[in-house]
Amino acid sequence: MNNRRRLTGVVISDKMTRTVIVAVKRTYRHPLYQKVIFDVKKYKARDELESKIGDKVRIVESRPLSREVRWVVEEVLEKGVQLETNGEGA
Repeated sequence: MNNRRRLTGVVISDKMTRTVIVAVKRTYRHPLYQKVIFDVKKYKARDELESKIGDKVRIVESRPLSREVRWVVEEVLEKGVQLETNGEGA
């Protein structure tokens, strides 16, 4: 195993070609006020595994692949629930 950073998050967008947006949640306690803070950060990651919205994935740090993409989807940990649409309105 190498020493590259790895994060776990949920795919929130797969509209781009070979790129997904992954939301990584972090929980920490404020150093002065001791209040629990929930923080969500979004990362753009190269996706060769064809993950979909709602999938839980592990991303790993990589060399810069474009101006904003510096992460790669390493593996899909669990599949999300897909809502079927038939292309019609409500």
